[in-house]
Amino acid sequence: MTTPLVLPTGQRPPLAHRRSLMLALAGGAALASLPAGAQPTAGKGDILIGRSTALSGGMAPFLSPIHAGQEAAIEDANAKGGIGGRKIRLVSLDDGFDARRALENAKQLNEKDGVLALFGMAGTSQVMTLLPYLVQAKLPLISVYTGSPAIRAQQHPYLFTTRASYADELVKIVRNLVAVQSARIAVAFENNDFGKLLLPLVEKTIAAEGATLAGSHALASSGEDANEAAKALATQKPQAVLLVAAGPSVVAYVRANRAHLGVPIYTLSLGAGTAVLQALGDEARGLAVARTGPSPTKPTIALTRDFQASMKRYNKPVDYDHYTGYMDARVLIEGLRAAGPGVTRMSLAQAMEGLGNLDLGGFGYQFSAQNHHGSNYVDIAVVGSGGVFRQ
Repeated sequence: MTTPLVLPTGQRPPLAHRRSLMLALAGGAALASLPAGAQPTAGKGDILIGRSTALSGGMAPFLSPIHAGQEAAIEDANAKGGIGGRKIRLVSLDDGFDARRALENAKQLNEKDGVLALFGMAGTSQVMTLLPYLVQAKLPLISVYTGSPAIRAQQHPYLFTTRASYADELVKIVRNLVAVQSARIAVAFENNDFGKLLLPLVEKTIAAEGATLAGSHALASSGEDANEAAKALATQKPQAVLLVAAGPSVVAYVRANRAHLGVPIYTLSLGAGTAVLQALGDEARGLAVARTGPSPTKPTIALTRDFQASMKRYNKPVDYDHYTGYMDARVLIEGLRAAGPGVTRMSLAQAMEGLGNLDLGGFGYQFSAQNHHGSNYVDIAVVGSGGVFRQ
C-alpha cells in the first residue's frame, strides 16, 4: 500500500495544491527504510503523525475541509520552527470511511511508517474498532470526529478528544426545543453504528428534559429512503425532528422533510458541514445545528483571528469545518510542544494529560490524567440566507 505524505515546510507547494500531492506521492525514502514494528526515534528527524481518513468515497467531500484546516495549522507551526526545530509531518492513508481499512491503515502507520501518534480519526465504527489496537501498540490518538458516548464509556489511556460528546450536544438541542415550545420531537437516525448506538441516548435525553418522543425512523446512509422516513414521521405529528445522521443522508432528509413535514430540523455538529450546505443551497435555511466551537466568522477572540489569518494565507474559506480541523490541530501542536523535541509516544500521552486548563486564545480545554476529553462546549447555530450560520 502506498503512503501519501504531507511534506515539510520549505519542500511543499502551496496548501491549495497539497491534496492532490498527498494522493500522488508513493511513500518516501525515509519511510520505506523503516522495518515492521518501527518506532519513532526520539529527538531526531521530522515528527510523523498518522492520519487514516476518507480521501475517497461518499464521506470524502464532507471531511476534506476539516483536513485542510488541520494542514493549515500544522503548516503555520512548521513555519515558526515546528517543535524545537523539528517539523511536523502528516502521513495520510485513505480508508474510504471503512472501519476495517482504518484498522489496517493504523497498523501500517504504526508498524511500517513508525508514526508518533494518530490524529483526526473520523467515524464511530472506525474509532471503536481501533481502540483495542491503540492499547496493544501504546499509540496515542488525538482528536476524533465522533462524539459517541461509546468511546467515552471508560477512560482509554491513549485516546484524547477535543470536541464535546453527542450527549452534550443532545442535551443542548433538546433544551433549546423545550425552551421554544417544540417539545414533541421525532427522531430520524442513520441506520448504522453511529445512529443505532445514539438512539437510546436520544430517547433518554428527550425524556430527561421533559420533552416527548413522537416517534423514530431509521434512515439509510445513502439517504435513498429519506422520503419514506419523512412520510412515516409525518404521521406522528412532531413539532420538530432531531436528525442523527451525517453526510449524504442529511442532504436527502432535509429535502424530504421540507416536502413531507415542514417542521424545524435540529442536527448534530457533524451533520451540517460545508459540503451539506453547498449541496442544499437555499434548502438549508432554518436548519439548526449543534456547534462544538466558537463562530469562525466573529473575530472576537484571538484564536478566531489566528484562524482567519491562516485561511487568508492559504486561500481557504472561513467556515466551521475548516475551523474544526484548525482547532484540533492546534491542540495536537500544544501537546507536542509540552512534550518537547525529544517527544515519545509515552511522553506525548503524559503531556496531553498535563495540559490542564489549555487556553488557545479565548477558547479553553481541560485535560488531566482523569479526563482525556478536553471540551464539552456546545452552542446552537441556525443556517440563514446564503448558507451563513447565525447564532
